[in-house]
Amino acid sequence: MKSLLDKFFFRQNNLDSISNRIKDISKKISVSKIFNAINSYSTSSELRYVGGCIRKVINNEIFDDIDLATNLDPTEVCSALKKSNIEFYESGIDHGTITAIIKDSKFEITSLREDILTDGRHAKVKFSNDWKTDASRRDFTINSIYSDKEGNLFDPFNGYEDIKKGKINFIGNPEKRIKEDYLRILRYLRFFLNYSKQPHDPKIVKVLKMNLIGIANLSKERLIDELRKILKPNVLENLSKDKIILEILVSVFPQLKHFNIFSKLNTNLKDMLSKVDFIFIISLLIIDETDNVDYFLYKFNLSKKDKKRIRNISDFYKKKITSKTFTEKNLNLIFYHSGKETVLDILNYRILKANKLDNNILALISKFEIKPVPTMPFKADFLMSKYNIPEGKMLGEKLKLIESKWIENNFQISEQQIENIINN
Repeated sequence: MKSLLDKFFFRQNNLDSISNRIKDISKKISVSKIFNAINSYSTSSELRYVGGCIRKVINNEIFDDIDLATNLDPTEVCSALKKSNIEFYESGIDHGTITAIIKDSKFEITSLREDILTDGRHAKVKFSNDWKTDASRRDFTINSIYSDKEGNLFDPFNGYEDIKKGKINFIGNPEKRIKEDYLRILRYLRFFLNYSKQPHDPKIVKVLKMNLIGIANLSKERLIDELRKILKPNVLENLSKDKIILEILVSVFPQLKHFNIFSKLNTNLKDMLSKVDFIFIISLLIIDETDNVDYFLYKFNLSKKDKKRIRNISDFYKKKITSKTFTEKNLNLIFYHSGKETVLDILNYRILKANKLDNNILALISKFEIKPVPTMPFKADFLMSKYNIPEGKMLGEKLKLIESKWIENNFQISEQQIENIINN
């Protein structure tokens, strides 16, 4: 009877276009195999799409991951996948998540849950078979929409309507939701920037600000991961003009300082900005004449590669920069030692910070985009055999002089030039 009521009261046949898009996802053999494995496990077992992928389908967005929910507990999920010869691993079994792997695709399957205990960072959960109970523990109405593989929505909190109206509504009491997991403060910012068509609710803003202290208990990894989702090129202009979001975001990430550059970009610069990534955006926001970069990189655990990339841009602009700095000859040294990405970062940074298209910089970008990173053609063995130079200090000095001349000449050097260096 409960199952019948569930279907009668909460399912709704979606608009044809949305339903068809969901059916198209289901036609993918990898997803279809998982649906078949779970739905055939017992007479009551069921699998549904949930969360971000459904939200994005409704909003006609491109999505890059598929999350699934089931009324089976994690042990039963493993059994169902094993029975259908689907590879999996227990990615978060304590919280009910099993990751299925088919070919190169991964799908997180999470059992229905209810929270037993929360501390603002983690939740102790109990597995359930009640879809509405699972929906009730989610943060926002727009994230509590489920769908079967035929595109029939299960939407107990009217998330579909909120997406269409551009409303970011917490499920239940906003403060209770936030205190369950303080990361929801940043998630609110992200969803507001991406979906809201309404002004901020002053009551919600008050609750967000009152609970900012709780963010201090979150791991730096979770904070950076959420920041990565917030700072997308398509929202930066709106973000820069939203005083409420800026105030909250800068309270959490005080080293992010230069949002004003995104509020005054022309069409060409907006197009350029649309092609940059998270680390470059961070560079635009934290690099200045102070030790702001050092504070940010100390506080947040970026990868060594990302830290080096930011420092390369920062170190370049700490030197005295003039228009004469930007020549192919000057940049070749950086190109050779630090690579193409660093040179392009430096040039793109120059344009976006200056807020104007500089034809000289644009020409350099075009050159370095297609220019192969060179390899020094002369090694120590060559000098030792051709010029009878013994191994030692002099060999190293001559090799460095040859390398410098080769870089200076746009990675070209003649035998006569080499001989002149050897003989001097």
